[in-house]
Amino acid sequence: MTIRTRKFLGAILLLVLATVWALLGMAAAQMPWIAESGWRQAIYYVVVGMGWVLPAMPIVSWMQRPDRVKSGP
Repeated sequence: MTIRTRKFLGAILLLVLATVWALLGMAAAQMPWIAESGWRQAIYYVVVGMGWVLPAMPIVSWMQRPDRVKSGP
């Protein structure tokens, strides 16, 4: 697979990841123990807002891999 194809697929994967992560984060934020407290909400949104980076890192590193060099005639 060429780097151009990996970047295209990776961009789609990142968009799907961000969308699903945001929807799940919003749904989980409605839990009573988070919704009742302003400071818990602040901590929750900071952690969840930055949390999508961890699953995105393998996708980005896969996207940046160089193409394989073809050997042979």
